Amino acid sequence: MSEPAQPAVAPKKLAHRTPAFDKLARLYCWMEWCTFGPWLQRCRCSFLGEIGDCRRGIVLGDGDGRFTAQLLRINPAIEIDAVDASAAMLQALKRRAAPHAARVHAHYADARTWQAPDPPCDLIATHFFLDCLTEAEVRALTQRLHGALSQSGYWLVSEFAIPEGAFGRWVARPVVWFLYRSFALLTGLTVRSVPDFAAALRAAGFTRRGRRSFLRGLLIAELWKKD
Repeated sequence: MSEPAQPAVAPKKLAHRTPAFDKLARLYCWMEWCTFGPWLQRCRCSFLGEIGDCRRGIVLGDGDGRFTAQLLRINPAIEIDAVDASAAMLQALKRRAAPHAARVHAHYADARTWQAPDPPCDLIATHFFLDCLTEAEVRALTQRLHGALSQSGYWLVSEFAIPEGAFGRWVARPVVWFLYRSFALLTGLTVRSVPDFAAALRAAGFTRRGRRSFLRGLLIAELWKKD
């Protein structure tokens, strides 16, 4: 499959506008390594062993595609619908996915309005993506995509978190504050706090099957299953 061309009409803008991540596409990996080293990628991939039987997945906002590339390498049968509102990020994802890029179907779209194709998939992955949405948008997204999953489907999440205690107050909270302010300047992101995605997933009909934390709880990965 050829790399996605930028369409004439950009993804539909909602009340919360779409951040502009195009200019970060080439620097994204280096920015991540300079701030968190390998830990974000370890967090993304921590449940790969549990989703090895999945055959069709939806990956929302995977940035430059490191999770997608790793999933394609370890699972030779899976096909992926990759959704991103940044054409440059999608192009980076396709390059990184080679030589498995033929199993990636790229969608230049806003995930908040994108309609998943039939048939239902058995995996949805959102890594450091839900924190770009408001709580209302996360609730709407999880409700809408519940129907895009098969009855045995999984939702895999990686996110920042603020744990309880002194580390949460004096380290995690300032780090998350700094990240939001930085991305506001670089991309126009207007969200300022991590949404309660766990409550949204529960309300949409999902049950948490696993949780792993990194960097003393600053990073968390969770595996949810459709009820």
